Amino acid sequence: MQHQVVSRKEWLEARTKLLEHEKALTRHRDLVSAERLRLPWVRLEKDYIFDGPDGRLALSDLFQSRSQLYIKHFMMAPGAQHQCVGCSLEVDHITDILPHLENHDISYVVVARAPIEEIEVVRKRMSWKFLWVSSFNSDFNFDFDVSFRPEDVVAGRARYNFRPAPDWTREIQDLSGGSVFYKDAAGGIYHTYSAYGRGGEEVLGIYGILDAMPKGRNETGPHHSLADWARPRNTYGKGGTVEANGRYHAPACGCSVHPR
Repeated sequence: MQHQVVSRKEWLEARTKLLEHEKALTRHRDLVSAERLRLPWVRLEKDYIFDGPDGRLALSDLFQSRSQLYIKHFMMAPGAQHQCVGCSLEVDHITDILPHLENHDISYVVVARAPIEEIEVVRKRMSWKFLWVSSFNSDFNFDFDVSFRPEDVVAGRARYNFRPAPDWTREIQDLSGGSVFYKDAAGGIYHTYSAYGRGGEEVLGIYGILDAMPKGRNETGPHHSLADWARPRNTYGKGGTVEANGRYHAPACGCSVHPR
């Protein structure tokens, strides 16, 4: 994109005009946030059990004595050899704000369908400190529309982002998202909110900086998304490729997605 170079006065006129659009967006965001808070809730009747690094945990345990719980659905299927760059970028935002969330009566937990042993390898490699548990032995991922049984996709029963799951989820059976829960004083648990797809951008604070930079998000590669530039932070400068679905492959990877 070519940019005009103008006087300070002309720049201020253009900037002030943009400010009106920014203020309108802020006011609209406030309206959407208020509408989100007014969403009805669903009481959970199913008891979900997860595998944690130190043993089994019920969904109620994930609240860790708090009343609010944010669950990050991490795209990691059993046996996954590759790391989702979008999920990795998102949870990289969390460690240093965890004390602020916890002080505000919010617990943050990451859930993936991979077995806990596979999860722990990635968590330790990335030095992540948040609680990450496995839903391998439960229906949690399927019930919250981030994992898909091929027969459900074929039959039209599987859903993602509140729509029928696309056909390609027969091969890519796990995707990402975020879900919010509330636990009342009597121990009742309620599902209050979920977001998928680009809804995840709401917690990607890096975009607030990128969107203000001269090159913007600069997602000009083949995928026109963060898969064009993001990598697990310990692999920058080491090459490799990223699939359209966000899975990172190291340079020496010999899996079937690479041409021989």
